[in-house]
Amino acid sequence: MSAVPSVSQNRPNTEGASHYGAVLHLPIAEHGRLSAMANDALPALIVFWRGDTPVCQHWRENGQISDIDACTATNCTGADNATNAPTSADVSVIICTRDRPAALRRCLASFARQTLPPKTVIVVDNASRTAETREVARAAGAVYVREDRPGLDYARNAGARAAQTEFIAYTDDDTELHPHWLKRLIAGFIRDDIMAVTGLVLPAALDAEAQWIFERHWGFGRGYKPILFDQTYYAKHRKRGVPAWEIGAGANMAFRRSVFERIGGFDPRLDVGAAGCSGDSEYWHRILSAGYACRYEPSAVVFHHHRTEMAALGKQLHAYMRGHTAALLVQFERSREWSNLRRLFLSLPDYYAKRCTNRAVRSRDHENAFLSEEISGAVSGVVFYLTAPKPVKAG
Repeated sequence: MSAVPSVSQNRPNTEGASHYGAVLHLPIAEHGRLSAMANDALPALIVFWRGDTPVCQHWRENGQISDIDACTATNCTGADNATNAPTSADVSVIICTRDRPAALRRCLASFARQTLPPKTVIVVDNASRTAETREVARAAGAVYVREDRPGLDYARNAGARAAQTEFIAYTDDDTELHPHWLKRLIAGFIRDDIMAVTGLVLPAALDAEAQWIFERHWGFGRGYKPILFDQTYYAKHRKRGVPAWEIGAGANMAFRRSVFERIGGFDPRLDVGAAGCSGDSEYWHRILSAGYACRYEPSAVVFHHHRTEMAALGKQLHAYMRGHTAALLVQFERSREWSNLRRLFLSLPDYYAKRCTNRAVRSRDHENAFLSEEISGAVSGVVFYLTAPKPVKAG
């Protein structure tokens, strides 16, 4: 059995980068040094690891460190799935991509270190304009699938159709994979009713201000404790709107193949190339509303390369809210749960009214830097839903 990678081997190599901020990966034994770390003026996300498993994090801003006593070497509660992780599994990994061959090449390179190699890696080319995506995929030994209909959820469905395995995992082309990512993601299927498992997404770098803002206020991480999203969770939130986005991120998710046969594929009206986002969260909502469960497993880690330009981040957040409001309407259409409309027409307007008041008082800061993009995105999502053709069958 290969040696367990050290903390430094678990993360992407960003040496030599110019820094707005930093991501520091440290052994949990160094947690006692937190107070001294506050003296460094560089903003940082500090992630502590027990062996090869992340267990907690702290933010360092303005000479202060958040929740300095929240995690210690003796009480940290991060997951470690090494004991029940499979040594083999019938699983395919799907990467959907369009005209980003350099990012795809970097992502595919990280499969060489997987302690649970997938049976198949499938690259779905979502209408790239050149042949370079195909060349990168084939050079890495991946199965190449072309999907000419633009839209991430068309691509996800094409990948699911091409996969012939019991489990189907997805990651994005702008990620790098922890060596134990796939093994621990599949280990999250601990009950027969769990149809989806998501994992922890950590930033690969926080070199740019845009990356810092995204991770601080919009990041994909859902904490360091495993969470079961079952019918108890669904019933608890049903009246006010089930926050399915809490389940995880599309950059790090896996499904039982059978769920696609039971509830259909991803809705092509959502996500990149269509509404802009939330194809993943709408699918998790559909799983819960069908009586099944999802699970978040933070020991399954990928590192995500966030956008570095402020203009690109503004467009991304516009798309996020556009997709979110469109997804609420799709969720109502499918489930007839009126709480989706409650969130859309009552909760969200109230939320943004408070945000606008805070911005008027505090002026522009990182938290409200893209407030206008968010609001315009939310409005455009409703318009998009009302004008987009309704699919006869998702996927």
